Amino acid sequence: MMRKKLTAAGLGLALLFSGTAAMVRKASAQDASADAGKRKVRTRVAPEYPPLARQMNVTGKVKVETTIAADGHVVSTRVVGGSPLLVNAALDALKKWRFEPGPKDTTEVIEFEFTGQGS
Repeated sequence: MMRKKLTAAGLGLALLFSGTAAMVRKASAQDASADAGKRKVRTRVAPEYPPLARQMNVTGKVKVETTIAADGHVVSTRVVGGSPLLVNAALDALKKWRFEPGPKDTTEVIEFEFTGQGS
């Protein structure tokens, strides 16, 4: 009977500690991915302000979720928000960006601001 209680107590402690370890690892993974998402830009190309957007005085931000390969080139993009008149200019520019190399592919959100001043 005493052996069963000790086994149950040991099992409970093991589960408690393994759950704590899993939470610590998860937090570390999130911290690492947050750091990995902040890759430095080597080559930044400014978007060309679309003539129609300029003519219509369209301003605003375009947010693009970007996947960056380990070697630093842009692999894929997905528009998160922004005016349809400005999106293509942002995407065209972003595809020309180059980032510092990293250990693996990373994903981050890049924001472009079109102010009407030639962005």
